[in-house]
Amino acid sequence: MMRVRDLERVALLWALFGAVVSAQRGAAPPLPRAAAPIDLTGYWVSIVSEDWRYRMVTPTKGDFQGIPVTPEAATVADAWDPDADTKAGNQCKSYGAPAIMRVPGRIHVTWDDDRTLKLETDAGTQTRVFRFAASPSKAERSWQGDSTAEWDMQPTGRGAAASALRRGSLKVTTSNLKSGYIRKNGVPYSEDAKLSEHFDVVRSRDGRQLLMVVSILEDPKYLRQPLIVSSQFLKQADAKGWEPTPCSATW
Repeated sequence: MMRVRDLERVALLWALFGAVVSAQRGAAPPLPRAAAPIDLTGYWVSIVSEDWRYRMVTPTKGDFQGIPVTPEAATVADAWDPDADTKAGNQCKSYGAPAIMRVPGRIHVTWDDDRTLKLETDAGTQTRVFRFAASPSKAERSWQGDSTAEWDMQPTGRGAAASALRRGSLKVTTSNLKSGYIRKNGVPYSEDAKLSEHFDVVRSRDGRQLLMVVSILEDPKYLRQPLIVSSQFLKQADAKGWEPTPCSATW
């Protein structure tokens, strides 16, 4: 039979256990920067291993191959005039969020704060901002739009070992876009376009880090179905080769 003192000790232990559990339940989740399952920061250079004739040179007018354009989109693209775009100050139309990751060049990713990632491009000198919260509503649309980010975590099972092996990617959704070009030759996307992207970091067989970006563009006005493309970048040791250049209506 337990003595009164033993019962008091048991009661104290249960009280302490309850306090610990309660504290854990009430603890705030880690900030996005601390919770990151992958490191996207640093300098990366694009690897152009496909679509060379669309990415490295300006395609000819009317070349829509690989893009499920609507008849209305084809009409817009057939009227493409790069000189008119330049005169109107619209030479950045092919550097918007739906196209910029396909533009050959380098990107630089940094944490702006614990809840905000910033991605800068040397091609076109563009800046994308990924906020791990609802993006503030903007009255004015922009080439890069409003981007909301979240960590897309993969289930890893239970236990400390599973936690140590956690994996995930960055999911970014972008809207509030200014209409622009999917491809340099005037193939359009509209202000109704919605962009979803998944950023992941993997290692090649020789140990180099690669950034993989899968983009899904939906546009009820100019696309008959979602356009899905994958772009790759190689991790750089430093800023060597980083050369910001202005937008250009043609290459």
